[in-house]
Amino acid sequence: MSEHLVVALGPVDADTVCPVLGEHATLVTDPTPEDLTVAEGAIVRADRRVDEDFLRQAPRLRVIARTGVGVDLVDVAAASARGIPVVITPHSGTRAVAEGVFAMALHLVKRLKPLTELVRDGRWAERSAVPVGDLDGATLGIVGYGRIGRRVGELAAAFGMRTLAYDPFSPPPPEFASADLDELVESSDVVTLHAPLTEGTRHLVDERLLARVRPGAILINCGRGGLLDPDATLAAMESGRLSGVGLDVFDPEPALHHPLFDHPDVVLTPHLMGMTRRAMTLTFRDAARGVADVLAGREPPAVANPDWKNYRKATA
Repeated sequence: MSEHLVVALGPVDADTVCPVLGEHATLVTDPTPEDLTVAEGAIVRADRRVDEDFLRQAPRLRVIARTGVGVDLVDVAAASARGIPVVITPHSGTRAVAEGVFAMALHLVKRLKPLTELVRDGRWAERSAVPVGDLDGATLGIVGYGRIGRRVGELAAAFGMRTLAYDPFSPPPPEFASADLDELVESSDVVTLHAPLTEGTRHLVDERLLARVRPGAILINCGRGGLLDPDATLAAMESGRLSGVGLDVFDPEPALHHPLFDHPDVVLTPHLMGMTRRAMTLTFRDAARGVADVLAGREPPAVANPDWKNYRKATA
């Protein structure tokens, strides 16, 4: 008989999770209130809320594993106060998101949408009127040089791009570093956002910054929706300051319609670039491994609240 009950909050791939949890744990994919009262672990999808009310319903909970890195809907402080680690899976989607950046960049630089329409509509003779650009020889500006930002830089090198990066928290190597954001956007043909969303970074890309962007630049946001001001971004598109925008993230989510969405040189995806088939398998595996570690008395490799151990010791 299994020793531990683990509940899934949101769709979880049991075929991936159960072998990692092992024979001493049972996964319940559609938990009842009774299941919550005895659950020791929870694997939580990004759109599910874990607050104090949920924690009261799960008095035996020992670990929360979030599939991904964002913990906006998890009351991390409340979990810490109960000595519960909030496991995150920072490595599973890194490569997928970085590929998503280049999917959007190529779509916009190579003008795939208008060129598709030309062929579809039988307007072949008009093809010279659509300017097609290059990534080779262009400059990529990376805002936020963490795991994903670094991977984006690696792919940029393969495309023959020059890379600039800005991150006040994790300074890039000197050969890539920009002194500030103004310098970065003034010098970049493509700007991609990978900074965390904090009070200090909300609407980081605003009217003032966009006025300094290199004319005709492309802006891509696969980081957090709140990093850019959509009104200012639309104005920059309409003025021609920006020639294209790619958005995978929005504020709020699910996205509420904004006139920016209707611009022909905007490409949109529903916060899915880090959720490829391979990335989702990896994130479920890593989340399950974090749960299994805690239930076995081991320290999980990545948590959003490293202070959880202090609270657990205090209540032991």
